[in-house]
Amino acid sequence: MDAHGMGIASTRACRTNLPLRFFGVAALPFAASATLTIIGCTAMASMGELPMPGGWTLSMAWMPMCGQAWPDVVAAFLGMWLAMMVAMMLPSLLPVLWRCHAAIDRSGHSPAGRLIALMGAAYFTVWLVLGTGVLALGALLATVVMQWPALARAVPIAGAAVVLAAGALQFTGWKARHLAGCRATPVIAPRLATSWRHGLRLGLHCSCSCVGPMAILLVGGIMDLRMMAIATMVITIERLAPDGRRAARTIGTAFAMAGLLMMTHAAWPG
Repeated sequence: MDAHGMGIASTRACRTNLPLRFFGVAALPFAASATLTIIGCTAMASMGELPMPGGWTLSMAWMPMCGQAWPDVVAAFLGMWLAMMVAMMLPSLLPVLWRCHAAIDRSGHSPAGRLIALMGAAYFTVWLVLGTGVLALGALLATVVMQWPALARAVPIAGAAVVLAAGALQFTGWKARHLAGCRATPVIAPRLATSWRHGLRLGLHCSCSCVGPMAILLVGGIMDLRMMAIATMVITIERLAPDGRRAARTIGTAFAMAGLLMMTHAAWPG
């Protein structure tokens, strides 16, 4: 075989091994984030929860521990939140990132890995900003229910209403539009700024699409590993199923049924 033929063979072999390298590298942050999430949730569970009027418990994630300052609470929560989001979102994000990587690689631009890494960083930056809002809302609600026992007693019914609303949201055009944005493969020009913008846009679509499952996660327990696993499964099915809209509606029906059961239990706990 001449040098030209050997070069072509080498290129083909490189391209054949590319998916293995891509998903192998992606497995590292997933494994690290999953491990950190399990460790963090286990540590939080060991701290216990605060019993509240109405027969429910308040997670200690929303309030400072003894002697802990609020900046430390924010830093700890956002670190845990980012680990959770990487573990939950990466399984459904990877196929999109891979398709973008393959398209850039076929175009002959060499820094495909750098562009995709930047796109992923922008994507999770959106989730990190969202986590700041989640913490603020959770801390506010925790303060309110601790000061107003009458409102604390209404939390189980309010939680059921949130699950019902999450189910209804799955049938809306708003959900369908953002889910389509999550599933689409953006065309990335070989520029860092373009990759960053596409990552932000994808993160906005996906965070909007995940409002329902994430709301249910917050209601069911943000540090509950079982709830995280369910939310991850739901989000992954929606994004990877052949018919995403049908999958979203099927999931919405399940959410609505769960919300009705929760509402019944909250209204007639006996």
